[in-house]
Amino acid sequence: MGITVQNITGSTAMVIWPKMASCADTFYSVMYHPNWNSMLSSYSRKSFQKEERVPTTRSSFVVENLTPLTTYIVCVTCQSADPSSDQCRVFNTLERDPASATNTKKELALGIWLTSSVLLLIIAAILLYGCLHILCRRRRERLQGRNGTSEQDHGKSWTKSTAQTSDELGRQSQLMQDTEEKHPGGIQLATIIENPSACKEPVMPTSKNQERVLMTGQRSAI
Repeated sequence: MGITVQNITGSTAMVIWPKMASCADTFYSVMYHPNWNSMLSSYSRKSFQKEERVPTTRSSFVVENLTPLTTYIVCVTCQSADPSSDQCRVFNTLERDPASATNTKKELALGIWLTSSVLLLIIAAILLYGCLHILCRRRRERLQGRNGTSEQDHGKSWTKSTAQTSDELGRQSQLMQDTEEKHPGGIQLATIIENPSACKEPVMPTSKNQERVLMTGQRSAI
């Protein structure tokens, strides 16, 4: 068939064959397999790793995804049958292409960068959540402490005011008792002056008041 393999690289190779007018099928079968050893391998279709179907309008095919520095065998038939030795060619792939190596490095670097970015975002989110949780807890504790202090201050002030009121009431009652003991009539007059409605009956003057009234009347008569 005059099969040739051209443009061999570390991962691709172009297979070219002449068109055959006697091919009854509508496609060519391109089969290839790595690590070929003619002494141990046969030309059976089952022994080939991959098989591609190419329309009969074409007479070339680019084999891709090959392994660098590897021996391959490629066969082309015009029917789905086992190929013969004159329908096959053996070739060796080259080292890895500089461009493909650069692309691989770029892809690896991009993958590492993306992974690192995702990890950093996760760590930042965890730290932010922890900080917010701590701040909220401290704020809650401060509010609870302020509320407890205000309640204690309110209780102390209420107790103090109650004690002061009790002391004042005791002093007033003691003062009233002392005044009543010293001036029995004076306390009644003071009570009537402060609260006129507390006593409906007229207050009778004491003996000293009567003497003063009589003395005033005698002076007026003289």
